[in-house]
Amino acid sequence: MNTPVHKYLKFRVTIVALLFMGCLAVIGAKATYLQIYRGSWLAQMAADQYERTSPISGKRGTIYDRNHAEMAVSIRVTSLAAYPGQIENIRATATALAKALNIKYKRLYQKLTANKSFVWIKRQATPKETEAVKNLKLKGIGFIPEYNRFYPNKTLAAQILGFTGIDGEGLEGIEFYYDRYLKGAKGNFTILRDALGNGFISADNSLPDNSGSNLILTIDRNIQYISEKALQETVTTFSAKSGIAIVLVPKTGAILALAHFPFFNPNAFADYSRERWRNRAITDPFEPGSTMKIFSATAAIESGGSSPNSIFFCENGAYRIGGNIVHDLGTYGWLSLQQIIKYSSNIGAVKVSEMVGPELLYHSLRGFGFGQKTGIDCPGETPGSLMHFEKWSKLDTGAISFGHGIAVSAVQLVAAVSTIANDGILMKPYLIEEITDQNGNTVHRFEPRKIRQVISSETARTVKKMMQTVVTKGGTGVRAALDGYSVCGKTGTTQKINEEGTYAEGKYIASFVGLTPAKNPEIAVLVVIDEPQEKYYGGIVAAPTFKKIAHETLNYLNIPPNKDLNRLTVSRKRETKG
Repeated sequence: MNTPVHKYLKFRVTIVALLFMGCLAVIGAKATYLQIYRGSWLAQMAADQYERTSPISGKRGTIYDRNHAEMAVSIRVTSLAAYPGQIENIRATATALAKALNIKYKRLYQKLTANKSFVWIKRQATPKETEAVKNLKLKGIGFIPEYNRFYPNKTLAAQILGFTGIDGEGLEGIEFYYDRYLKGAKGNFTILRDALGNGFISADNSLPDNSGSNLILTIDRNIQYISEKALQETVTTFSAKSGIAIVLVPKTGAILALAHFPFFNPNAFADYSRERWRNRAITDPFEPGSTMKIFSATAAIESGGSSPNSIFFCENGAYRIGGNIVHDLGTYGWLSLQQIIKYSSNIGAVKVSEMVGPELLYHSLRGFGFGQKTGIDCPGETPGSLMHFEKWSKLDTGAISFGHGIAVSAVQLVAAVSTIANDGILMKPYLIEEITDQNGNTVHRFEPRKIRQVISSETARTVKKMMQTVVTKGGTGVRAALDGYSVCGKTGTTQKINEEGTYAEGKYIASFVGLTPAKNPEIAVLVVIDEPQEKYYGGIVAAPTFKKIAHETLNYLNIPPNKDLNRLTVSRKRETKG
C-alpha cells in the first residue's frame, strides 16, 4: 500500500542511489583519466617514493707515453655504503667497521645514526679492506662498483700527469687540461627503499661502459726516467731547493721529458704540498741569466751589424752605466762576439746591446717568444715578462742583454734555443701526440706546428758554431762536452729576486741549455737548478747534468756518434801512447 510515508522513503532511497551512482561515475572518470592520460606521471611519483639515483662515472681514458706504455689507468674498485634502516645493532656495526677500515668509531657512528636511507662509508676501498668487510657479513652494508685512477709509475712524470679527485674529475696537470676527453660518460646507480623506508641497492646496477678517450703523450717514459734520475742526483749533491730538466725535439717541438725534483706520488697526492704538484717548468718564471746572451748575439748578427769576429772592448772587467757598475768574472779587454759567448762576458753583452739598440733587441726577443705564452697544452702557463723597449733605461737594455730584468719559463727558454737548432724556425712545444677512442681509433692527432721564421737559417748556423765554443777548453760549459758527440750550449747563473723586488743574498739559479749533435741537433736539453749551495755557477752545477741526460738519451735513441769526433779521439789516444 503506497502510503505517503512509503512514497517518501522510496524517494529518499532513489536520491541516495543516484548520489552514489554519481560519485561512482566521477571516481570512474577520474580513475580512467589518471590511468590513461597521467599514467607515466603517476609511475614517476610512485618511483620517487621508493627509489633514488646517485651519479657514477664511466671508465676514464688511459694516458700512454709515446711508446704506448701506461702512465695513468683506471681500475675497478669497490666503494662501501650503508643502509642505516637495515642495520640491527648500529654500535656493534660501527665498531666492526672502524676496526676493519681504520676509521674513527665516532665518525662512523654519526653516519649510521643520521636520518638517511643511504650513506657512504668509504669510497674506493682497497681490495683488502673490501674483503675484510665482506667477511664481517654485516647486515645493511652495500658494495658499490666504481673506478679508481692509478698511476703505475708512481712519481714518474707526476707534475705532467697531475691527478684526479674521488669522483674521477681531473684536478691538476694533463688530467685537468684534457678532462673533457678523458672522463667517461656519467651513469647512475639506484637505491631502493622498502615500505618501511629502509634502503638497499638495486640488483641490476652496473658500471657505465662508455669509456673516455685515451691520450698518447710525446713523453718517452725512459727518457723521463733518465732526466729525473740525473736531476735528483744534482739537487741532492748541491743541496738545492729544486730542479727542472726538459728534453725537446727541435725539429717538431715534441717534449720527450719534462722532469721535476722533488717528486710527488699522484696516487697519494694529498700527502704532499701544493708546491710539489705544480708543473714549474710551465708556471714559474725566472731570470735566465747568461743564457740570454745567445739571443743578444743573434740579434746583432741578424741585423747585419756584427759577425762572430766583430770585436768589443770589455773594459777590463768593470763598466759603469750611470750610477751602476757591470762586472765580469774575468778582466777581459778586447773580445770577439764569439768569445763573449764562450767566456760569458756581461760587459761584452752590454756592448752588443748598445750596438743593436733597445728597439731591435726587444723585437728580436719577442720573435723568439719571450714575454708571451708558448701555447703548450698544460694548465697555468706563464707568459714570463718582457717590458716594452720604450720603458727601458740604458741600464735596463744592458741588463736584459745578459738575462736580468727579463723573466722566462723553462719551456719558453728551451723552445727559443731550439729555434736556433731548427734553422731559425720557432716550433710550438707540445705534450700530446694523439687522442684515441676506447677502441684505439684516432679522434685527433697533433702535428708539429710552425709558429714563425724568427731568424735566417744562415744566422742560426752561425750562432750554433759560436755556441759550440762554450763547451771547448776555456769555455764556461766545458763540463757539458760529450764523448763522441758535438754540443752547442750556454751556461746561465743568476741571483734570485726576493719578495721585496731586490736580489736575495746567497740565492742563485744555475742553468745550462744545449743542443746535440751540433750540426743537426736531435735533442735540446735544458737544466735549471734552484738555489744550489756552496757552488752555484751554471757551468759547474747544471752542465754536468746536461751531459748525463744528453749522453744517455742519445744512446737510448740510437743516434750514432760523430765520426769525425771518434777519429779525433782515437788520434789523440795514439799520440798520448806515442
